[in-house]
Amino acid sequence: MSRHSDPAAAATWDRHAGRYARQEHLQRGAIEAALRLAAPRADERLVDLATGTGLLLRTLAARPDRPRDAIGVDRSPGMLAAGGTLPAGWTTLLADARAVPLPDGSADVVTCASLLHLLDAARRAEVLAEARRLLAPTAAARLVVVTAWVDRRRPGGRLAHATLALAARMRPAAWGGVLPLDPSADLRDAGFVVTDRVALTRGGYPSLVLAAAPGAPGS
Repeated sequence: MSRHSDPAAAATWDRHAGRYARQEHLQRGAIEAALRLAAPRADERLVDLATGTGLLLRTLAARPDRPRDAIGVDRSPGMLAAGGTLPAGWTTLLADARAVPLPDGSADVVTCASLLHLLDAARRAEVLAEARRLLAPTAAARLVVVTAWVDRRRPGGRLAHATLALAARMRPAAWGGVLPLDPSADLRDAGFVVTDRVALTRGGYPSLVLAAAPGAPGS
């Protein structure tokens, strides 16, 4: 068992897999934006960290220009089981996003949707370090993340941000600990350079989608 394993947390997501699948339509806009930024090509390999019920993979699978290889990683067997059938050559992997049993540099594109805002700063750093390890050492390597986020500069934004943060703290079992998060600083600390930013405020969960490239060593 991985040193990062948390059977109790995995079991919680197992129990909520069905409910999670039923709210996928609220995530679809963010997933579409993430795929536009990731733009994986047919000759590339994509690794989707915290793939959950596989919405990102299934959305990508419906495209004619989908990559030949894709791997969805999640530590919840129940979530993976709810993901349905994937194209030939695509697979899922039962593992923690902080300790993925794949070789260094095994991905051209890494995606990570709806995970970082569930974690504290230390665990976010571990996930992003693992994402960087998985990315191939090429100029085209890229990471795309999606987090829950409310723009406090917009009308009503401060109240919405405070309400979501309070709900997450007061009822973590219902809200999954979802705290609004702009992970730009986390990405920078992990050695990434943010290249694109999309904020979504309507038609689903308010979300922030960031694309980033690994910076130079030590950056």
